[in-house]
Amino acid sequence: MALNKQEAWGSRVGLILAMAGNAVGLGNFLRFPAQAIQNGGGAFIIPYLTCFLLMGLPLLYVEWAMGRYGGKSGQHSAPFMFNAMDKRFFWKYLGVFGIFTNLAIAAYYCYIESWALSWAYHSVAGHFMGKTQGEVTAFFNSYIGLGTVEPVVFWILCLLLNTWILSKGLKGGVELAAKIGMPLLLLFGVVLAVRGVTLTAGEQGAVYDGVLGLNYLWQPTFSSIWDPVVWRNAAGQIFFTLSLGMGSIHCYASYVKSRDDIALNAMSAGWMNEFVEVVLGSAIIIPIAVGYLGVDKVIEMTKGGSGFGIGFMTLPFLFTQWGATLSAISGFMWFGLLFFAGITSSLAMGTPCMGFLKDNFGWARGKAARTFGFAVLLLGIPCVLSQEAFNEFDYWVGTISLVVFAIAEVILFAWVFGMEKGWKEITDGADIAVPVVFKHIIKYVTPVFLLVVFFGSLPEIWATLTKKITPYVLFARILLAGLFAGIARLVYVAHRKRGAV
Repeated sequence: MALNKQEAWGSRVGLILAMAGNAVGLGNFLRFPAQAIQNGGGAFIIPYLTCFLLMGLPLLYVEWAMGRYGGKSGQHSAPFMFNAMDKRFFWKYLGVFGIFTNLAIAAYYCYIESWALSWAYHSVAGHFMGKTQGEVTAFFNSYIGLGTVEPVVFWILCLLLNTWILSKGLKGGVELAAKIGMPLLLLFGVVLAVRGVTLTAGEQGAVYDGVLGLNYLWQPTFSSIWDPVVWRNAAGQIFFTLSLGMGSIHCYASYVKSRDDIALNAMSAGWMNEFVEVVLGSAIIIPIAVGYLGVDKVIEMTKGGSGFGIGFMTLPFLFTQWGATLSAISGFMWFGLLFFAGITSSLAMGTPCMGFLKDNFGWARGKAARTFGFAVLLLGIPCVLSQEAFNEFDYWVGTISLVVFAIAEVILFAWVFGMEKGWKEITDGADIAVPVVFKHIIKYVTPVFLLVVFFGSLPEIWATLTKKITPYVLFARILLAGLFAGIARLVYVAHRKRGAV
C-alpha cells in the first residue's frame, strides 16, 4: 500500500512550540491552581515536582523515543508504533488507546475551548461590567445550560477552526498555529502575572496583597506531604498537564528525522510546560483571587479541583474592579490565553487520528481532518447536552485511560522492546547528555509508580461502576465502549490490508 508523502516539521523552534502547545492546555491555568489550593498550597508543590522527575520526565523520554522509532517505519499513531516494537497481536490493540483517548477528550475539550473564545468576546464587549459576582455566576451557569444558541455557535466555530488548521498540514497548519498562539499565550500570561503579584491591599477593592497567594503556594506544610491523596492528585496533574498517555506526543515525535535529537526537545517542551504552569499559572488566578477573597474563600470555591468556578465565574467579576478599559483588556488576555492553550492542545489531539487514516487507508489530509472534526462533533453532542455525560468522558478517558495507556507503553518500551535498545533510541542524536539514572528510573521506578496509582484507584473505579446511573451516564459509557471497539476494528482492517500487500 502506497503511503502518503511524509510530512515534516518546518523548524526545531516550531516543533518545540507545538509540543509545548500540546502540553500547555487549560489545565495549566485552571486545574493546577485549583489542585494546589485544594492540596495544601506548598504541600502540593513537593509531591508535584517529585512526580514530574520520577514519572513525567521519564514518560516524556519514552513517548518521544517511541514516536521517532515509529516514524522510521512510516507510522504516526500508536497502534502500529506498538506493533513495530513487538509483533504480538495484543500490543497494537493496546495502542488503540492512543487514538481513542484523543478523540474522546477532544469531544468535551473543544467545548471548554469554545467557552474561552466566547468569554473573550463578552469581556471586550463589557458585558460583565456592573454585574455582581452572583450575576456573573448565573450568566455562566445559564450559558453552559444551553439557555441560548450562543454556546452551540461558538462550539461549532471552534470545531471548524480546528478542522481548517489541521487540513493545512503539519508545517502550514499546526506548527504555524503554535508559532502564533504560544508567544501570545506567554505574553498575555506574563502581563497578567505581573498584575496579579503587584496587587496591593486597599487599592481597587483588594483586601489582601497579591503576594499572599504566592506565599500560601510556596510555603510547604510538611505535615501534609505524607498524605497519599496529595500524592495521587499530584500524579494526576502531571499526567493531565504534560498530555502523557494520549498518543499525541508519539505522533508529533514521529515526524522528526531518524537522527534528530529528541532528548533536548523532550526536556525543552517539558520544562516550558512547567514554567507556564508553576510560574505563570500560579501567579494569575491565586494572587488575584486571594487578593480580593482571601485564602479560606478561595479554598472553598475550588472544591472539586477543576478551577472553572474561579476562572469563568470569579475572575471576570474581579477584573471589573479595575475599571472598564483594564477589565476589557484583562478579560481578553485571560480568556485569550485560555483559548490559545486549548486550541494548541486540541490540534495535537487531531494529529494521531489523521496520521492513522493517512498511513493505513491512504486518505488525504483534508479528508482526514474533516473526518476528525465530524467525529468530535458527534461525540461532543452528549457532552454539550449533559454535564453527567461530560463528567463520564472526563473520568474514563481524561483520567483512567491515560494511566492504562502509560502503563502499557512503559512496559512495552522498557521490558519488551528492551531497555538497552530503548536507551539507545532516547540518546541517539541527543544534543545533551541524558543522566544515566533515568535509564533505571524508566525501567523500575516509573512502572511501579504507575501501578501504585492505578491499583490505588481501583476502589474508586469500582464505586463509580456500581453506583446508580442515569440514562445520560449509560449512553456515555456505551458510546465510549463503541468508540473503542470501532477503532479496534479499523486497526484490524488496517492490519489485514498490510498483510495483503
